Amino acid sequence: QVQLVESGGGLVQVGGSLRLSCAASGRTFSINPMGWFRQAPGKEREFVSAIGWTGGHSAYAKSVKGRFTISRDNAKNTVTLQMNGLKLEDTAVYFCAADGRARSPEVTPLHIYEYDYWGQGTQVTVSS
Repeated sequence: QVQLVESGGGLVQVGGSLRLSCAASGRTFSINPMGWFRQAPGKEREFVSAIGWTGGHSAYAKSVKGRFTISRDNAKNTVTLQMNGLKLEDTAVYFCAADGRARSPEVTPLHIYEYDYWGQGTQVTVSS
């Protein structure tokens, strides 16, 4: 059974930092893109960041570019989202996702439908 488990969420003040981690089990995703999405209360789930399977290509939503950094460790089957300069509007449940299909290294999927596996989410709350 494939599982993605997020960790690292919590409560942080504006301007602070958090580091989210996602550990995959049940299969390897070493040649698959992985990503992060988030969903704020009353809003649709939205793309945050994605990373190609080599780690050499990444994509970010405009709202987080320059503040968030995605990385991965294929040996550990993990993906990480370093979040700096957090803002109130970053408050959301953050979800890890994995594409079940092998892709070219430069592929960084941006859309929910491109991902096959999802974690349960971890809450990030930014307070003033």
